[in-house]
Amino acid sequence: MPVLPQDFALHPTTFKPLAVGFDACFATNMIIVDGGKVAFCYRAKPDNEIDSGWRFFTGGESDEYIADAANTGVHDVNTVANYDPEITQFLGAPVGSAFEREGGVGRFVQVYDFEAPED
Repeated sequence: MPVLPQDFALHPTTFKPLAVGFDACFATNMIIVDGGKVAFCYRAKPDNEIDSGWRFFTGGESDEYIADAANTGVHDVNTVANYDPEITQFLGAPVGSAFEREGGVGRFVQVYDFEAPED
C-alpha cells in the first residue's frame, strides 16, 4: 500500500523550499513515516528523467526491510530535506557520491569505499 501524505511524520503543508529543483529520490518509510534522520545516502545513476539518483536511509533498515518495496517510496528531494535539512549541503554531488553521519548521529562525511547497487 502506498504511503499517503497523511501518513507522513511531517505534514506536507509545513514543508519549506529547502531543496527545490532536485527532482525525485527514494527514501525509506523510516524517514518519511517515522520521522527518522538521514544517516546514509548515495547518488546512483538516475532511473529516468525525474529521478535525481539520490537514495536516503536512516541506517536502521535491514536487508529484509529494504527488499520490501512497500518500505521505500519515491519523494521529491525537498521532502527529505524538510526531514533533515543537513542533506542540502551535498545535493549537487555527482553520481557515485555517498555520505554518512559519523557514528550514525554526527556530521556528514563523504564515503569513498561505497559502490551503489545496480538497480
